[in-house]
Amino acid sequence: MKTEYKIFAVVSVFLYVACAVYAWWTWYDIGLDWVGTIALLLSALLTTMCGGFFWFVSRRIDPRPEDRSDAEIAEGAGEIGFFSPGSYWPFGLALAATVAGLGLVFWMVWLLVAGMIAVTAATCGLLFEYYTGTRRTAEH
Repeated sequence: MKTEYKIFAVVSVFLYVACAVYAWWTWYDIGLDWVGTIALLLSALLTTMCGGFFWFVSRRIDPRPEDRSDAEIAEGAGEIGFFSPGSYWPFGLALAATVAGLGLVFWMVWLLVAGMIAVTAATCGLLFEYYTGTRRTAEH
């Protein structure tokens, strides 16, 4: 996790500097551009939050092979995790988010509510995709 928090730290510093330069440049030229300045500041805060989380986690776990300079390639081998071979739920989630976004853009409360219900349903479908059906135990 040390590699990750260092990457986020570099990006955060860049975004804070870019925010300061952008604010100064627009204030000097046309007056402060609030939208761009706030967008850069929020981006910097988000990357700082992610980097802080990775830093916090890296202090509490053993160093991974990626974090050690003396690690061998074979130490990183093995099962990484389970990745779904194919699912239609991300498409449904994107479609539901689009409906909710259109309801928000055009301020159609009924469409917004329908979209949020669909987003909730699609999120549950994606989350519980592999937890449906009958459960088989070692006893059977």
